[in-house]
Amino acid sequence: MPNIKSAKKRVELSKIQNERNRMEKSALKTKVKKFEAAVASGDREQAAAAYQVAIKAIDQGVTKGILHKNTAARKKSSATLKMNAMA
Repeated sequence: MPNIKSAKKRVELSKIQNERNRMEKSALKTKVKKFEAAVASGDREQAAAAYQVAIKAIDQGVTKGILHKNTAARKKSSATLKMNAMA
């Protein structure tokens, strides 16, 4: 454990930020999985709604630094292909 006050503070802040990032990443994964489940079930309306939520979450993930922009582009492209294949 650190002895210097500023180092102690950094450890605490790091824990808080780590937990926040983990929650954000988990929420993002959940939204993407819900979209994929809707596509698998074949319900177009439910999939369309889940698609909008998933794309928005992916974009927010990039803004918050959870995802790299190329990873987000790949995930969005994959989701769009799955959505279009349902038509």
